[in-house]
Amino acid sequence: MTLEEVLEQLYELQDAEKVAKRKAQFGIEAENFLGVYHKDLKIIAKEIGINNQLALALFDSGIYEARLLCSKIFNPKSVTEDLMEKWVVTFENWEICDSFCMGLFAKSEFALAKILDWSERELEFQKRAAFATMAAYCMADKTSGNELFMQFFPIIRKAATDDRKFVKKAVNWALRGIGKRNVDLRKMAIAEANEILKLDSKAAQWIAKDALAELQKEKVRSSDYPRKIYRP
Repeated sequence: MTLEEVLEQLYELQDAEKVAKRKAQFGIEAENFLGVYHKDLKIIAKEIGINNQLALALFDSGIYEARLLCSKIFNPKSVTEDLMEKWVVTFENWEICDSFCMGLFAKSEFALAKILDWSERELEFQKRAAFATMAAYCMADKTSGNELFMQFFPIIRKAATDDRKFVKKAVNWALRGIGKRNVDLRKMAIAEANEILKLDSKAAQWIAKDALAELQKEKVRSSDYPRKIYRP
């Protein structure tokens, strides 16, 4: 499928009412927003398959949904640091941020380096990218030991006082993601949440309480990673 053919499909699905609805319901603000639903993008992405060259062209088109498609058809193993930086600075809402973080960044060999880097960024969606990648990495890395994930706790605590909506939600997501990796990290995440609860910050209070509400349930879905230890 050519760039022109993909863009033609996207424009055929353009819907101004869906643009307004997604802005109102989900806070999606974007330039060149056509209003194409995620389920339709998944169908197009499946039809295309992995195609790095087309993915890059779609991103460079500047059309919002074309950029979302880029995150679905680019090969994570082909991601470079330069591309990650090119993409992250364009993020304008949580949806495109999370699509790239979950689909590409967390599966990249540069995931850990970028988590550390972006967690210090000031712009909201670049900082969110650190913690969305961190949360997704808890599922993407199926073999690393607990020591690697324990190193995330100080980063989470440092960011826990950031009261911006889309940062604090990603920080909370990351903390819960670590806790759902296995039973031992769950105990550590609960302990960390209780420490965050002590911080004099409304954002920290919300992050901690929401994480504790999930992680302290009698039954919590656990990935049991690494499974050679937790599901032998």
